[in-house]
Amino acid sequence: MRRTPTPAWSSVPASELASVDITSRQFAVDPFGFWERLRADAPVQPVRWVRGSTAWAVTRYGDVEAALRDPRMRKNRHDALTTQQPPATPRVPKALASLERGLLSVDGPDHDRLRRLVHQAFTPRRIEQMRDQAACLSDSLLDIAARHGSMDLINDYAVPLPLIMIARIIGVPEKDVSRFRGWTRALLSIGERPLRSIGSVLVFMRYLRRLITVRSRDPRDDLVSALVSARDGGDRLTTDEIVAMLVLLLTAGHETTVNLIGVGTLALLENPEHADLLRARSDDPEAMRTAVEELLRFTSPVETATERWVDRDVVIADHTVPRGSLVLAVIASANRDPSIFPDPDRLDLTRWPNPHLAFGKGPHYCLGASLARLEAQIAIPALLRRAPTLRRPDPTAPAAWRGGPIVRGLESLPVIL
Repeated sequence: MRRTPTPAWSSVPASELASVDITSRQFAVDPFGFWERLRADAPVQPVRWVRGSTAWAVTRYGDVEAALRDPRMRKNRHDALTTQQPPATPRVPKALASLERGLLSVDGPDHDRLRRLVHQAFTPRRIEQMRDQAACLSDSLLDIAARHGSMDLINDYAVPLPLIMIARIIGVPEKDVSRFRGWTRALLSIGERPLRSIGSVLVFMRYLRRLITVRSRDPRDDLVSALVSARDGGDRLTTDEIVAMLVLLLTAGHETTVNLIGVGTLALLENPEHADLLRARSDDPEAMRTAVEELLRFTSPVETATERWVDRDVVIADHTVPRGSLVLAVIASANRDPSIFPDPDRLDLTRWPNPHLAFGKGPHYCLGASLARLEAQIAIPALLRRAPTLRRPDPTAPAAWRGGPIVRGLESLPVIL
């Protein structure tokens, strides 16, 4: 499948590019034509961000990769802004200030310290031990769908699988898992709808604090207990740091996979010959790994990297981005850059090598990348095996895309098994 740009971004006057709202549902339908236009004509371009703010979109692969590694682009905006500058996005409410002490909000030695401590708990070995559980969970969800003959792929499969998995890893009781989807959605939308979201996020944080207290007294074989006991010499994580880490893992740890499974399946339904190829090779682990890497590139479930603020004037692709500006490294654009990926708008499940940036690059490379890969390598082949005639009720109906910053995903995707 090759993309047909909608709308025709090539005809939009250059003076109007800065007014494009890249967080809208309409934009989510097909952002790739817009990124193609920017790569060609405006590789560093101001765009509308949450609540009418402005961000600088960086779109070419080399510039995106460099931005993800650049120490001048700070995760902690307070280190980038002058005292006279208002923030490019709304300030974090005081009640949520502790979330700014997590991995996504600190730089340099502070980030390195947190990463060392967290790595003691969130290990590849711990993730790999979950492979059999993921397979069993996938089968049980598909058993339920098979009895009905249909399902909403997002809400009945793509959401519960990674959400239950990350909850098990962290140590959340299964009876509480259903509450986490609403909490994580509230967290992702807090920049756009703070008044509607802040209450849910505060309840989320209180729940995690209670769980940390319980595991401090009664440790188990779970991630919360491992984070509580992690030590680096005499150093340890504070409760606020553990809360921020758990919020990150529970949000990013399942949201990326939800979108990868959902949009990846949609791509396969729109390319039935690729679905047949994958179905025929579903018992080949290497073929599955290669296919998932291409789905990561092609769908880019994380559309832009999380926010970075420049701590001085920075020149990118001959454009000067002034100090204090919010920079978005557009992963979805880098992953379709024809200078790196031949015929980039074509889905090719055998594409290799595949140096996509779906999980970022540099010091903030996604901590949960191995978990997302594992879950997709299990969930997508299992679905194709169990549903050899998988289809949408109406293939011509427009897909229900979600709006919002950072991630790109579907609200729902009804399918017939």
